[in-house]
Amino acid sequence: MLKHRISHRPSRVATVVSALAMLLVAASPAMAQDGGTSFFQMFLWTPDLLGNIIIWGLLAASMASIGFAIYLFTRYRQTEMAPEDTQQQVESMLAEKRYREAIDFANSDDSYLGTLLAAALNEAANGYGAMQRAIEEAGDAETARILRPVEYLNVIGNISPMIGLFGTVYGMIRAFQGLVEAGGRPDPSILAGGISTALVTTLWGLVVAIPALACYSVIRNKIDAITGDVILLAEDLLRPFKPGGKRTSASGGGDGGEKASRPRATPQPGDGS
Repeated sequence: MLKHRISHRPSRVATVVSALAMLLVAASPAMAQDGGTSFFQMFLWTPDLLGNIIIWGLLAASMASIGFAIYLFTRYRQTEMAPEDTQQQVESMLAEKRYREAIDFANSDDSYLGTLLAAALNEAANGYGAMQRAIEEAGDAETARILRPVEYLNVIGNISPMIGLFGTVYGMIRAFQGLVEAGGRPDPSILAGGISTALVTTLWGLVVAIPALACYSVIRNKIDAITGDVILLAEDLLRPFKPGGKRTSASGGGDGGEKASRPRATPQPGDGS
């Protein structure tokens, strides 16, 4: 539900990542022609075609995971999930007993806080207990929806070492095959090519996995913390509906004032206790 508020950000991140990838590809031939052993020759190229495919596939996965992590960091923030204007609008409407306007505003707000308030206010006619349950259920459902795309980082972080291990096994098989075909006295360059494939693919598997898993843990904890804070904020905004939790009013007094400060889900407060 946050997509309308920040739908422009994924394209920007993808553009930056694509530009970095193209820059690296363009610079690769120049790096390969450097005197001695270049970065390209050490980490981005092997004598074997399949090894190169694995390396460049892992390189693409690394860029994709980093770009996606940046996107998630910018998307799930306190200011995006609980906008200040949403808090102020709902608080003002409830204080002025404009309950129908508050419901309509919450239903039209696509932030995390707006979703919780909409679910609770639509249950106001059933009492404060129903509103609390609605907040909890909406919070669980919305949090699960938010965390679902974050799992992609976990998947990338767990699969990439396996891909690197595949390259490791393949490279060692190639090295030993060359040893057998040469009758135990292979050309050192052929033997080194297989070992290079094995080691470089392992390296790139770790390069992808470590930041992906680290970002996954940080982002997940960040989302858990923010959603918990927003749930408490939503409950605080709905405190006027709580029996005995009325806001201070200059004109309210006694039981009549308490009843007037406990609104229902319609423009006229109900009379339930």
